[in-house]
Parts: sequence; C-alpha cells; structure tokens
Amino acid sequence: MIIAVTNQKGGVGKTTTTVNVAAALALSGCRVLLVDIDPQAHSTKSCVKEPDSIPHSLYDVLMRREENIQNVIVKSTVPGLEVAISRIAMAKLEPALLGEIDGHFRLKDVLAPIRRKYEFILIDTPPTLGLITVNALVASTHLLIPIQSSYLCLEGTDDLLETIEKIRRVANPNLEILGVLITLHDTRTNIAKDVVKRILKVFGEKVFQTYISKSVKLEESPAYKESIFTYAANSIGALQYKKVAEEILERAKK
Repeated sequence: MIIAVTNQKGGVGKTTTTVNVAAALALSGCRVLLVDIDPQAHSTKSCVKEPDSIPHSLYDVLMRREENIQNVIVKSTVPGLEVAISRIAMAKLEPALLGEIDGHFRLKDVLAPIRRKYEFILIDTPPTLGLITVNALVASTHLLIPIQSSYLCLEGTDDLLETIEKIRRVANPNLEILGVLITLHDTRTNIAKDVVKRILKVFGEKVFQTYISKSVKLEESPAYKESIFTYAANSIGALQYKKVAEEILERAKK
C-alpha cells in the first residue's frame, strides 16, 4: 500500500502524521518506507539523524534516471522505518519537470522497483497541489487527508477533491481515499465539535474514529529527531497515533 499524506492547506499536522503513522506501523512489525518529497524536508529532519551526510536526495533520483533510489534511502531513528530523504533542492523539481512528457510519473517510476520490498510506503507531500503533489497522487494507491478541527478546516477541500478526480480520470483510476484524520483537535471548544460535524458530513465513514489532540509533546519530538513513541511513549499523542495505525491496518485488509 502506497499512502500519500496530503492536504494543500498548511499547518494541519501533515508531517507529524506522516512520521508518527509510519513509526507506529514500523513498530507494529511492518516493513515501512517514508518518502519525503516536501522541499521543506521536515519529515527527513524529524527522524533522520544526519541527513546532510548523504551526498544525494530524492531530488537527484527524480531528475536523473541513472540515480538509484536505494542511494537516498537511510535508516531513521525508528527501528524498522526507512526514509527516502528530501532537501531544499526539491523546490527546483517542479519547474524542471514542467513540460516533460513523463513529468507526472517520475515518482511512480522510481518507486516501482522497490515497492514490493515494503508493506507500506508513506509519502509526505508539500502543502500545495502542484506537480510534486500530483506525482505523489499518481504514485499512490491510497490517500490519507489530515484536516485540522478549526473554523477554516474545509477551505480548499473542494480543490483537493477535484484534483483527486482528475488524477483518477487521467493517470491513476484506482486511487482511493484511505481516510480523513482529524488533527489538532481541542475537545474543550464548541467550535471544534461543530467542525467535526462538518467534516463527518462531507467525508462520512472515511473519517478515522481516532482524533489527534493538540499536544506539546507532538510539537517537541521532531526537535529531538524522534517519533512520539520514543520521545513520549506514554503520551496521549502516542496512544492516538498507535490507534490510527491500527485503524489503517484494519482498513488495509478490506
């Protein structure tokens, strides 16, 4: 299963979700690869100790066919989780691929030789609907959409759903929404409860039963290059992401 974690709205916990869902799946015994195609490289920085010591990044692999993706896959700080690293150079990818006949398919082609090595491949995408994100949608079998339980949560959702439909029509007819994850949730506020109702109305049973609460520990863990499971194993964030991973494993069976 190849899962793109995507939402063009920034600040919704996308990287936090990618890293900690990948970590939870790896710690449950699955073979997991995290693919970082965000030019900000936050996933890479969050769980790889010395990414700058690696000569190349995924940008080089996507730009040059002779570059092997195995050369940019490294072990993370999470046992069983590997990462295809990103760098700021990824920002140059989009203008470089515009007009290329295979521009939308580069990531899919790069992952093809290694996809069966892993049970789960999670792709951390940039907060845009540009060509880099389109590459992720074309390469994936499923989407995980984090949505913050805030007043403007559904802003841009129509654009995302429209893009998904275009990808299905043109390049990836089997692309499915695996689930919608409510993040940065504050159970104390009425607005959060109202927003959850709105999200459920739009996405129905696609919404995960587990919600991710606002958490200082989740915010702190990337600074120590750790997932929530080693940084604060007994925290509410660790418990919630473990439950999300369990839901994903259950949905993967269907």
